[in-house]
Amino acid sequence: MSDTVIQNHEPNYLEYKGRYKGIFAWIFSTDHKRIGLLYLYSMLVLFSIAAILGLLMKIELIAPGRTIMDAQTYNSFFTLHGITMIFLIVVPGLPAVFGNFFLPLMIGAKDVAFPKLNLLSWWIYILGAAIALSAQFFGDGPPDTGWTFYAPYSFRTGTNMLPAVTGAFILGFSSIATGINFIVTMHRMRAPGMDWMKMPLFPWALYGTSWIQVLATPIVGVTLLMIVLERTMQIGFFDPALGGDPILYQHLFWIYSHPAVYIMILPAMGVISEIIPTFARKTIFGYKAIVISTLAIAFVGYFVWGHHMFTSGMSGTALYTFSILTFLVAIPSAIKIFNWVATLHKASIDIQTPFLWALCFLFVFMIGGLSGMVLGALSANVHLHDTAFVVAHFHFIVFGGTGYAFFGALHYWYPKMFGRMYDKGWANIGLAIFFTGFNTLYLPMFYLGMIGMPRRYYDYVEEFHGPNIVSSFGAMLMISGLVIIITNLVRSARKGEIAEADPWKSKTLEWTVASPPPLENFAEIPVVTKRPYDYE
Repeated sequence: MSDTVIQNHEPNYLEYKGRYKGIFAWIFSTDHKRIGLLYLYSMLVLFSIAAILGLLMKIELIAPGRTIMDAQTYNSFFTLHGITMIFLIVVPGLPAVFGNFFLPLMIGAKDVAFPKLNLLSWWIYILGAAIALSAQFFGDGPPDTGWTFYAPYSFRTGTNMLPAVTGAFILGFSSIATGINFIVTMHRMRAPGMDWMKMPLFPWALYGTSWIQVLATPIVGVTLLMIVLERTMQIGFFDPALGGDPILYQHLFWIYSHPAVYIMILPAMGVISEIIPTFARKTIFGYKAIVISTLAIAFVGYFVWGHHMFTSGMSGTALYTFSILTFLVAIPSAIKIFNWVATLHKASIDIQTPFLWALCFLFVFMIGGLSGMVLGALSANVHLHDTAFVVAHFHFIVFGGTGYAFFGALHYWYPKMFGRMYDKGWANIGLAIFFTGFNTLYLPMFYLGMIGMPRRYYDYVEEFHGPNIVSSFGAMLMISGLVIIITNLVRSARKGEIAEADPWKSKTLEWTVASPPPLENFAEIPVVTKRPYDYE
């Protein structure tokens, strides 16, 4: 994008000695790069806990009847697994880690618009996480509602619900603050010459995501607050016994929670849009179409929440409308995939680990998207509602989409973040085992759902046994791959080969500074003269 590679000799952000020392130099730092790493470390710890819970649940389901835990423990495990994965990892994940670290670098800025607000967002995130997780250890037992906190059970259960709901409510403030910060940063701090159509696609994805965070998160915040008031003061918002309507809760919850899917997936699509042109050595096909489709997904995503409620009792008009809108939102997603594939057509592809993650993303995301079309059809949805099919679809989209993009981003930007290379051999072995385990784990669930196995159940009849054995084996395989991947990355942060400033020969601004970047990012703010991905 810039004509010159920018060099300076300032200490990098890892070496910089500021006002504080030790851990305080990190947890009180307002440097966007250190805050990005704070989120990364926090999320890797939480992700490891949630992944172990998921593995234990799959071991329990390896055979009918009790295997390693009782039913109440299973319910509390899937609730904590869901809360942790959704509210603490998948929703904030890519924007908080890679948005914080790379947004200023990619648009030629020295930091985000509000550095202190950025640090406060991380502290709010930690506070919310601590309160949500405390529900497991105090009060009347771990919550057992699932991450959706569906009414009326969520205020009738005797388990320790309030901390879990309160923690999720607090996390919303972190999300909103991050969204506002990113929007202002992109409007006010782009480098000279970088008009909107010269901005890279990952920042564009963050832009669409940030608007959803700012506009949709207050809805779920108010809804969770209503749950707290309903449980403590018996007001009657959702309790039929008090004149409330539990369907109202579902509407309010999904008005946020379906757009939240796009908070998860839009940044993932932005990451793939960075990786593919870099390793295809080719200008991305349809830049404007990808930008427009990003904004279209962010807009249409607000109007599809009703497809979660096809069996809840809505009018025929509402059912048809939400079904049609669900199909419409697939169009901009398909536009992105067609553009990525077109970029790869006749390209001189450099096959590196981040590119392999991107290919795996395309495979699992298309399975997730196509199975979403099945669930968007009214008649099929009635048959498959609340079955294991939905679990498979959900994980192919949320874990398959966001998770693959997250690890793809980590392998793509790792040299820039840590100034070292990882072991490519072990990285590819880890990916191969992870990918095999992922598909072995979730593909049988499509079949289980079609033959009628309900989701969230602790036990099942004998006819579901075979596919569950395969699925549980897949979970063990996938976790083995994860252990290899994370071990390789952690080890390489200290012992990996020193990385060049631009090991992938990429074209966007973050690769024009040293690896790891200096504290102030740029010695001089760059002047942008070219479009991104100008490989021709």
